[in-house]
Amino acid sequence: MSGSEILRLAKPMRKGFLRLIFSRFLVILTLLLLQVGILVGIFWWITEYIPHFRIFEFIFSAAMVIYLFNNSMDSAAKLTWMFLIAIMPISGAFFLLYTQTNLGHRVLKRRVEELIRETKALIRQPEGVREELEADGSGTDDLATYLNLTGCFPIYKNTEVVYFPQGEDSFRMLLEELKKAEHYIFMEFFLIEEGYMWSEVLKILVEKAASGVDVRVLYDGLSEIFTLPKNYYQLLEKQGIRAKTFAPIHPFVSSRYNYRDHRKIVIIDGKTAFTGGFNLADEYINRVKRFGHWKDTSVLLRGSAVKSFTLMFLQMWTVDEEGEKSPDFLPYLQEPEDVPEHPSGYVIPYADCPLDAEKVGETVYMDILNRATDYVHIMTPYLILDGEMQASLEYAAKRGVDVKLILPGIPDKKMAYALAKSHYQALLEAGVKIYEYSPGFIHAKVFVSDDVKAVVGTINLDYRSLYHHFECAAYLYRCACISDMEKDFQETLCKCREVTLKTLPNEKRFYKIAGKLMKFVAPLM
Repeated sequence: MSGSEILRLAKPMRKGFLRLIFSRFLVILTLLLLQVGILVGIFWWITEYIPHFRIFEFIFSAAMVIYLFNNSMDSAAKLTWMFLIAIMPISGAFFLLYTQTNLGHRVLKRRVEELIRETKALIRQPEGVREELEADGSGTDDLATYLNLTGCFPIYKNTEVVYFPQGEDSFRMLLEELKKAEHYIFMEFFLIEEGYMWSEVLKILVEKAASGVDVRVLYDGLSEIFTLPKNYYQLLEKQGIRAKTFAPIHPFVSSRYNYRDHRKIVIIDGKTAFTGGFNLADEYINRVKRFGHWKDTSVLLRGSAVKSFTLMFLQMWTVDEEGEKSPDFLPYLQEPEDVPEHPSGYVIPYADCPLDAEKVGETVYMDILNRATDYVHIMTPYLILDGEMQASLEYAAKRGVDVKLILPGIPDKKMAYALAKSHYQALLEAGVKIYEYSPGFIHAKVFVSDDVKAVVGTINLDYRSLYHHFECAAYLYRCACISDMEKDFQETLCKCREVTLKTLPNEKRFYKIAGKLMKFVAPLM
């Protein structure tokens, strides 16, 4: 096969209307809607045939409001549920109870907790690093203490970090590093789509698998709906690649489908790791233009911190193996003998699990905002904020911190774009500066602060990422690449249009109206 030829394992998926008509997505959607319709029909039947139903309805709705007031969910989510119960008391209340009971994911939750408990002690905190940071006074050691409540996230010092400001940059480096693999390649992605980018990666994976390298690919079940056939993991296995689908979609109503694997991780021989915003599809390297220029970011890690990403991957890889003997992760978590010294900076790889009570991704972001003294510069594709996150952004700006947000200039989801704009007024009045990327779509998830702290990963500023997805990121402190990140932010800023209180009245009326209407259901998006 020539280098330019695209390797495809499946027939090209239909596009447009024909794709919808003949897709598995339409079948699943029809069956899901049928189940929802039956449930709603039962509720309406009850209201029609029970004369005194209104009394029951009032008492039931009042009980649900009391339940919501005493629930630990976010206040914005409580308001959303109260709104739904107000307009459709019984069906809204039953829908709430259905989501709160988490039908379909209890097994997943138990398995994740079991894996974290069994593997939490496999990676030990390197000696002396915590003590250095305690003396430093930056609060990074406090953050690590918090992070280790939910997993195994040591602070590392012996790790080189390279920042990539574009998907094309990380793609080129990814291909180079994959070719060096001698023992194993682990890949975990939210989305994979056959095309040039995936083809170039797949050619290397097939070659490495044939030479005896342990190659594993894990992708989220939504890929089976939108980009890949249901049996794609079997097609990969025929090429010698071990493959799994996380939470495949079935035609059964379940709240488990809320919890998607949004992480992007590549590990090569325990020496090198990648994480960031990019998936394995052509728009991420601007091979295909969907929403203007697509800007994404990522980091490469070499050194001790790679172990944490390796553990994250292995935990997710074995999450569907309940009842089997717990696998031995230790051979993959040994320090490679030829890791060079990288004395500059500290790194904490971390993950966020939606099945526990901790909002890890949001807490890390708020910790940066609350401790900043000079600036916090942020790139994010979505801005659907809860009260706590919005308060942190506003408070940082009000106490004199230079808070700047870069958001897309061309949206990929119009309703999410409208919701983002619904926050603009309050943020601008607090002193937050907002910019929109004129050339196209920002998919980067980056926080940079005070030239010393940064986060690069998969975590958006929206309810999906902060509450409902499995996510990951790398927290960086005093790493040399942070200056590269701030330089990239400033260069990107030059390509943006600033949104001000004076320009807000000129926003399209559609976004103004849609943002206000969608505000009611923002926590469900």
